[in-house]
Amino acid sequence: MALPKSNSPAVPTTPDLCDAHEAALLEGRLRVLPPVFQNYGGADSMHGRIVTLKCFEDNSLVRATLETPGEGRILFVDGGGSDRCALVGGNLGQLAERNRWAGIVVHGCVRDVGELIESQVGIWAISAHPRKSFKAGSGQRDLPIDMAGVLVRPGEWCVADPDGILVSDANLISGVKSTKAQ
Repeated sequence: MALPKSNSPAVPTTPDLCDAHEAALLEGRLRVLPPVFQNYGGADSMHGRIVTLKCFEDNSLVRATLETPGEGRILFVDGGGSDRCALVGGNLGQLAERNRWAGIVVHGCVRDVGELIESQVGIWAISAHPRKSFKAGSGQRDLPIDMAGVLVRPGEWCVADPDGILVSDANLISGVKSTKAQ
């Protein structure tokens, strides 16, 4: 779900969550993605359960997944860090919003940045690239993936805001209501 603005006292920021959960950080139950991701989407923060995909330069499975009801979840795409094409573009950003995905995190590139910012979902990626991906139908879903050196498992939780992206085995923000219309 898209979260209320980060400066709201009811919503802890990612730094607040790191401070409050130092033991989980030390034990590896709470992980911080490296600061190589930037937000290209219209929501400045997001929170939700994680769905994982692994695909390299082929976004067929990304589209197929975003065509399903998101139910406030966040799609993590291990694109192998490729900087040779984009795995998410404007049409997929609109699809994610329409199907109620809270956001997308891509270990790869996006395109149509002007359109992505209009989508009211968080869309974090390593860079923008104008070339579209292939459509060969390859990829895997619901498996542990490597996101820039951080292990991410399906069913875990994500919190992201302008300060960073957190992945946790537990819901760190329970009871926070979405500001999006239901």
